[in-house]
Amino acid sequence: MPVRTVPKNYRNVTGIYASAKSDEKAMFESTLERDFITILEFDKKITGFEVQPVEVNWVDQDGKPRSNFPDVLFKRKTKFGVETVLVEVKYRSDLKQDWDKLKPKLKANLRYAKQRGWKFKIMSEVEIRTPLLENARFLLPYIRQGAQREGDMSLLDDKLKELKKSTPSALLELLASSEWDRAALLPTLWYLVGTRQIRCDLSSERINMNTPIYWKP
Repeated sequence: MPVRTVPKNYRNVTGIYASAKSDEKAMFESTLERDFITILEFDKKITGFEVQPVEVNWVDQDGKPRSNFPDVLFKRKTKFGVETVLVEVKYRSDLKQDWDKLKPKLKANLRYAKQRGWKFKIMSEVEIRTPLLENARFLLPYIRQGAQREGDMSLLDDKLKELKKSTPSALLELLASSEWDRAALLPTLWYLVGTRQIRCDLSSERINMNTPIYWKP
């Protein structure tokens, strides 16, 4: 449960993200935080996350007690098990402009994470606003619709299994003669891509009708 209530902020966009991976309301204080949460929601390796879950206390160079609330704590599956990562989300311009002020806070967050066997990361727009984010925004609505028609899923899977490799456009052309029928199959295709039942590169470029797709055994 968040230890800090996210206040209204008239400089940045604030709100609540409807999440299936967070037990509590996934509140955000900026569009950059919202975008990071979108990636967490889409990443199958992320098992869950919390927003502003802990309060980190430290003493500054003048001996004054200080505290802050790191933005996100998430758990991620790895080949070695599950790792916990504490994250501060910041724009590069803010890091550069306010580095002297931010450095003690970030060092305190790093120390706090290490003491608990966690990792600590700083995520900026460079790491967050990537083709993966665009693909997550596009595919998440299809995932949230839930399982599509079983017959359509089998039709797409069987044909791609036969071909091994295709594109959304070429695959639909082979399966449906009319534009209407191809359009009817498309949501199921995007659902299969979004749930990783059809493989493609979602990290390097924004997905489109000519993106290479592969059958997943």
